[in-house]
Amino acid sequence: MTDVQRLTLPQPIDLLHERHSETIMDRLGQLRPGVVMMSGDNPALPKMPERPGLLDFFRHRFDSFTVNHLLQSARRARENGCDEKIVLACLLHDISVAGLIRADHGYWAAQMIAPYVDEEVAWGVEKHQALRFFADPENGYDYPEAYNRFFGPDHVVPDYLRQSYAAARAHPWYMTARVITVNDIYTFAEGVVIDPAEFEDVVGRHFKTPKEGLGFDNSPVAHMWRSMIWPNNFL
Repeated sequence: MTDVQRLTLPQPIDLLHERHSETIMDRLGQLRPGVVMMSGDNPALPKMPERPGLLDFFRHRFDSFTVNHLLQSARRARENGCDEKIVLACLLHDISVAGLIRADHGYWAAQMIAPYVDEEVAWGVEKHQALRFFADPENGYDYPEAYNRFFGPDHVVPDYLRQSYAAARAHPWYMTARVITVNDIYTFAEGVVIDPAEFEDVVGRHFKTPKEGLGFDNSPVAHMWRSMIWPNNFL
């Protein structure tokens, strides 16, 4: 079926403010021999390797804006003399935004990486979501000016993030999450291009890529990686 036309739909969450059922019925109404719903490799996207590793997603699935942000954050952590574990955490902290979902990105990212990294790294990635809203000048972190533009100067942090912050503040790993926010890049430098290969050594030492490839190891989060490999599957 090489000459088949494959139809795609936005993800359901992107259609909440549209007439979702009509959109679906419009697509389904186009089905006929040679026109089917998308399943498997989308020819409009770069083809992923058979057993993809972490940096394959950086190169072929993550949006360039967020990739640049992650690479700049990881480079900053390395230049600041951070432990490789922190460098890896900075490289991974926003990966759900890069290729899966924006909302609650710290929680999603932590889940995605949990089977493959040190527990402290996943914990720090999750907790950075709350900590970025709370200044800690003693440890070099001020409330980002960018957040006044993003959310407004009167933004109220939700209770669940306040609770997460309080729990993190009392935790022995607090500084792991805090250093992620310190090395986060809130004002993105233009014209800076970083090859993901710059962090191949760190990934090789601290990210346990399954031999089957991410998405195919039957881990509890394999489906998240598959959803990025085949993001346009109808079902």
